Amino acid sequence: MNLWTLSAALACATMTASCANSPTTLAVATGPRLEMPALADRPCTLFVLPENPTQSDLEIGFATRGANLISCDAARRLAVQTFEAEHQLQDERTRTSTSKRGWFGSTP
Repeated sequence: MNLWTLSAALACATMTASCANSPTTLAVATGPRLEMPALADRPCTLFVLPENPTQSDLEIGFATRGANLISCDAARRLAVQTFEAEHQLQDERTRTSTSKRGWFGSTP
């Protein structure tokens, strides 16, 4: 066995052993989390007519159902705004973390 072959095998084994001991630096980069408002979590309730509706039941139902639809749409809009804001914060964090990287992917 040649001296160079032995020293190359020893160097390779040493490098492999040192890499196996090093902690992993791959962490899941989760951005900031926003809490969903309670209004957005509730299911929408809509007015239901009684079995034998009268004219006044229809008028009340029409107005009540309209108000229910408006509040349901407001809750949906709030959930969408929260979702978009969370993703915007995550994108901002991704942009700032990648701009701070050094030569080999580590921060200077």
